[in-house]
This record gives sequence, C-alpha cells and structure tokens, in this order.
Amino acid sequence: METELSKKLGVEHAIFGFTPFPAVAAAITRAGGFGVLGAVRYTAPDDLKRDLDWMQAHTDGKPYGLDVVMPAKKAVDGIGEADIEAMIPAAHRAFVRDTLAKYHVPELAEGEASGWRITGWMEQVARSQLDVAFDYPIKLLANALGSPPADVIARAHDHGVLVAALAGSAKHARRHAEAGIDIVVAQGYEAGGHTGDIATMVLVPEIVEAVAPLPVLAAGGIGSGEQIAAGLALGAQGAWLGSLWLTTTEADLHSRALTEKLLAAGSGDTVRSRALTGKPARQLRTEWTDAWDDPAGPGALPMPLQGLLVAEAVSRIQKYEVQPLLGTPVGQIVGRMTEERSVRAVFDDLTGGFERAIDRINRIAGRVREA
Repeated sequence: METELSKKLGVEHAIFGFTPFPAVAAAITRAGGFGVLGAVRYTAPDDLKRDLDWMQAHTDGKPYGLDVVMPAKKAVDGIGEADIEAMIPAAHRAFVRDTLAKYHVPELAEGEASGWRITGWMEQVARSQLDVAFDYPIKLLANALGSPPADVIARAHDHGVLVAALAGSAKHARRHAEAGIDIVVAQGYEAGGHTGDIATMVLVPEIVEAVAPLPVLAAGGIGSGEQIAAGLALGAQGAWLGSLWLTTTEADLHSRALTEKLLAAGSGDTVRSRALTGKPARQLRTEWTDAWDDPAGPGALPMPLQGLLVAEAVSRIQKYEVQPLLGTPVGQIVGRMTEERSVRAVFDDLTGGFERAIDRINRIAGRVREA
C-alpha cells in the first residue's frame, strides 16, 4: 500500500494513525504505518518529553509524527488562562452545576486537580509543545485547526519536518496550500472530533483537485481496507484514521465503561456538538451533549471558553463513569468497532481489506493481478 507520500516518509503502508496514546502511535509505526501522537492533552512540557522518549524507544527507528492544536490567528492576545476563565458567564457555570447535580455526579476530592484540561488549545501551550517536539526526529507536524502560524511552518521546515493541516472544504484546503503546508488532510463530516459539513466521498476529490499537486490524505469514517482503497481511487495518497484505534488493546481510555459504550455504539449514535470545545465536534451522543444542544439551555460558548468551562465536569464524569453523561470524541466508524483488538490485528485487517478491494476491481475490469 505504497504511494509517493509514504515512500517519501519511509513507511510501508500509507496509513496514518492519529491517537492520543503513545503505545498506540508506536504500535501503528511498528506495524508499517505512520503513527501520529496527539499533543493536546500535554499541558506540561515534561510530560510530552517523557512520552516522546518512550516513543523513541518503542518505534524501532521508524518514523512518527505529532499533532498539535494551534490557530493560525490568535483569538485572544496577551492574556492567560485565568483571564480567559474570567470571561465565562455565571449563567453557564450554573448550568454546569445544575446538570451535574441532576445526575448526582460526585465532586472531585479536595485538592484534586481536573484531569482533563484543554489548555492545549491555547497557542502558548502548543508552542511550548513544539519547543519539546523539535528536539526529537519527528517527520510530520499536523495541526487540527488548519494551517499553523507562518513562523511555525517555517520552523518545522527548518527542522526538515513536513507540515499537514486538516481541511473540511476545498476553500480551506486552498488557504492551507497558500500558507505553505505540505500535506492536506481532507476530513469529512463522518470523522470524530472537529469536522465540517461535507462528507468524505465528496470532499476528497474536491480537495485533491483544489490543491494539486500537494498530497492529500483521506479522513473521516474510514475503518476498513476497502475504504482506504476508495480514498486512493479518489486521488488521495493515504488515509488518516483516528477513531478506529480507540478500542485497540493498546489504548488507555482509563474507563471500562467508556470502552463498552464504544463497542456497543452504532454508526448513528454520534452527534456533532459544541458541548466539548465550543466548535462542532463529532462525539458519542449522551445526555450531556443533549443538554448543551437543547434550545432551552444557554448554548455552548466559543473556543476556548467552552473547554475551560466544562473541563472539571468532564473529569468528574469520566472519573466516576456516570453512564448517561459519559462520552468521547469518535466518528461514525464507531459502528464497526465491535471488539477489542491489537493494533497489529487492526492493521492486518486493513491491509487484507485493501487487497480484497484491489482484487475485486481487477476482476470487474477484466484484469488478473500478477502472482
């Protein structure tokens, strides 16, 4: 499953696996793909350094990358997290308290800090992550909010690192190309996390045409080798997969209840909601997302206010595994995630499905593949 891009990066298969778990990212790389570690949860540079040290020791010298969340333009300038939190309206704080009380969600222990913070959405935190990351031989820097600032692109290129940016429309993809990025990830509506309104089957060829000859990765709702083959047929040079890895045995969700919810969910059990970060993000539909999407409620705040507002609440819901409210970002491919498997087993299934798809197309076209 080689393409021009996979050869350039030195990987056997053009499968790019995004994950917040170092063990999963390393296993993807060892299996012949390209593991991409999500950095947004690392609020302390030393924690990121620790896990990149671990990645170095467990990737057998094979390439891997890092995904950050950094806006091209600052939403707020010159103020810190405490100043931003002060902007949160009292009515929204009351809504969080009332919702948690309704479902009898216990408080955190006295002095216990929230385990889920989205300070990684703030530019200064992402820049501190890069200060650590560029000391390691990463081969790709991906940005989930589109093109990173121009100086970050230049800095990555100075280190010989390719830059990828996610796009939900051809218009966004053209902006990324003009900004000087190297790879566009065409992420369709079906994807987990932040998405646009255009489905993958429509989006991928539009972006391929819009940014040619830049390489494009197909993303959104992809969880089989047959779908990867379809993405390549549409002009992509690889596939970007995220949700599929959440139920691998190497993943560390810290919640058996959440894993079981994912395994039981169907492709119709997700929703695009602003409840988590303030931007539309696909996630499991829960009574938490329903509460925030209810017109009778106060509505979600813009990023980064919403994420800061709900950080402690999400930590409490996760810690105490409050079933009605318990969720996670995940794409519509969750309907295929019906059993826990190792990353290697998932990879074998992906490559086998790809081979079956190629064989099928060759039969339809009246061609016989060489032995």
